[in-house]
Parts: sequence; C-alpha cells; structure tokens
Amino acid sequence: MKKYLSYTAVAALSLAFAGEAMATEWNVSVWGKRRAFTEHVEKIAELVSAKTNGEFTMNISYGGLSNEKENLDGISIGAFEMAQFCAGYHADKNPSLTVMELPFLGVETLEQETALAQALYAHPAVQADLARWNATLLMPTPMPQYNFVGAGDVPDSPEDFKGMSVRALGGIGTAMQAIGAVPTSMSATEVRQSMDSGVVKAVSFAPHAHMSFGTIESATWWTANLNPGTVNCPVVANTDALNALSDAEREALLGSVDEALAHYIDYYENETMKAWGPALEERGITSVSFDQASLDAFKEAAAGPAAQSWIEENSARGLPAQELYEFVTSKLTEIKGGS
Repeated sequence: MKKYLSYTAVAALSLAFAGEAMATEWNVSVWGKRRAFTEHVEKIAELVSAKTNGEFTMNISYGGLSNEKENLDGISIGAFEMAQFCAGYHADKNPSLTVMELPFLGVETLEQETALAQALYAHPAVQADLARWNATLLMPTPMPQYNFVGAGDVPDSPEDFKGMSVRALGGIGTAMQAIGAVPTSMSATEVRQSMDSGVVKAVSFAPHAHMSFGTIESATWWTANLNPGTVNCPVVANTDALNALSDAEREALLGSVDEALAHYIDYYENETMKAWGPALEERGITSVSFDQASLDAFKEAAAGPAAQSWIEENSARGLPAQELYEFVTSKLTEIKGGS
C-alpha cells in the first residue's frame, strides 16, 4: 500500500511539473507607470489570461526590463517577448513608422489614428522594416494631437516659439524648427527634470503624458489648438516568441487586439480627457488658442517641407518613401470619408 501511494505521489508531482512547464509566460517591457498610454497593454494581458484559463500570462514591467529607448533592441535579441516603444525615439531604427509622425497629416480622432496605423502596419515595407528587429507589430497606441505646456511668457502666436528650447519628437520637432524653435528629443521619463531645470521651456505631449510625467506641475500655459502632430508608439512582439505560441494562444492574443484598443479609446476619452480640464484649472494654467490665420501659416511653413524632406531622406535609405507617404495620405482620406 505504501509503495502504491509513493508511485501515485510521484505521478501527481510529475503531472504538476508538466502542467507548469506547459504554461506560457511573456515578459512585457513598458515604462513610466500605468496610465492611458498603457491601458491596451494591460487589457490585452487580462483578455489573454482569461481566454486561456491562465495558461498564457503576461508580466508587465514598467521600466524594470529596459530603458524605453532600448525596447526595440530588447525585442530583437529576445530579452523579452513584448514591448511598447515610440518611433520618434529612434527614427533610424524604424524609419517606415515615422511617416505617421509627419506634421499636419490631418488625423482628427483616436479612431482615425487607430485605423490609419493598423493599415500602415500591414504594409509589406513596414513589416520588412520591423522584421530587421525580429519584431511583429501587434497594435498601435493611438494618441490625440500633441500640444505644448510651458513656463514663462504666454505665446500669443506660433511665431513666439522662435528661439525657444522645446521637447519635441519626430515630425513635431521638424514642424517647430520651421517656425524657429529649438527642438530636442528626450524620452518621457527625462522631461520633468529638464523642464524644471530650464533645459527646455516647453514640452509637447498628449494630455495623459502631461499629467503622468508631471509637466503641468511647473507649467503656466498650454497650447489648446497648435496640434502639430503626434507620435507613433506601437506594441510589438518578438517574432520567434509569437511563432512559438500554440494556435490557441496565438488566437487568444491576436483575437484580443480589437477589444484592447476599444478599451483604450474608451478609457482615454472618458477618463483621461475628463480629468484634463480640471487638472489645468486647479493649477491656474492659461489655455492658449491661436487664431486660424496663424495656424494656417504654421501649417504652410511646416507640412510640405517636412513631408518632402522625409521622402528624400528615407528614399536614400532604400525605403519606398513616396509610396508610403501616398499610402498614408490616401488611406486617411478614405478613412475620413467613411467616418
């Protein structure tokens, strides 16, 4: 009897270890803290775990796995299975994505930004670009148009940015340069200290990031309608890790993207934006709206030259830049026509 029980115990332990080995865990690298920007990552982890009865889980790390500017590098070597990054942090690593960061593309809503990004991510040239990093694009992080918070004198027109040091990534930086500002690129986690120390006088972010990274704590003004563009920040998976999933696990992951994005948009519109106005009022931050003539002049000075420069620079890299630019602009027209 004792011998039989011993064998049973061993068998039970073996089965337990086998079950444990069969479970799939992914490490996910993001940064900062949980906020609107990461809600779709949190949601997809929740959905995947539920759909697989806890057999496929995601450990989301806020800065513990990698610096945000090195998340794509970490994906390439399999240091973690999933990550979020912003194309503007390293345009040379993902030039195809930066077409979405060109100023004044004309995107008006998070839904339009989502549809446009998903269409771009399916383009063969973009997939080949990311494949160099062993990365597969999973979903975008749609954000509203960026605007600036700043300290000091309130600008009366875009021309007042001339000579001003500003934090502005990608195409937003190009646009600001066109009106004489001095843009500098830095990651979100570096911004508060740079603003407090006076390294930059104004910072461009979407509203959630201004609140999350504390730029409004030392700000005196906010540009309500400058709207020069936004930053493209995809969520990617290590391609080998994605291919190693079972069919059921892969379906659980890919089949959860749309629901995760819908949750993100709902959260942004109904939680983040609801808090934004009161956050400005509580701190006595002046909201600046520029007149249409000034905005039109800004767009004319920035949009065309930035697009042409992007096309020339990336064509020289061997990217089908003209094709990608025309794809994005025509696709946006199509999306807006159907909305």
